[in-house]
Amino acid sequence: MSVKLTLTVNGKAVTAEVDPRTLLVEFLRTNLALTGTHVGCDTGQCGACTIHLDGRAVKACNMLAAQANGAAVVTIEGLAAAPSTSWSGIRRPTSRRSVKDWKATSAAAPGTTTSSARCRLAPPRWANRG
Repeated sequence: MSVKLTLTVNGKAVTAEVDPRTLLVEFLRTNLALTGTHVGCDTGQCGACTIHLDGRAVKACNMLAAQANGAAVVTIEGLAAAPSTSWSGIRRPTSRRSVKDWKATSAAAPGTTTSSARCRLAPPRWANRG
């Protein structure tokens, strides 16, 4: 038995037949070859699998691909395609020390970057209180 899945990934329409038990992270990595979304801990605690689903940061290792049906997904590859002026502070380490720290935590770097992008794109709701 399979489930028909239709969604938008990094601005491109995608349609596929998937096993109902397929995790979203598996679908992105295996079916679409978007390997920037990592599987780090298998419990969702490390954040390496973080993606944007309809504008919200979610952990793709805790979600079935079928649950994303009809949604807009943005992965680290989609963020990397954004204009460099809007992402330069997130995508590139700014000092030798941060390069060293970034390399030490590079397994979770895509998820961390994706989570950071949400903060950078939209200020928190409390910031608009007057």
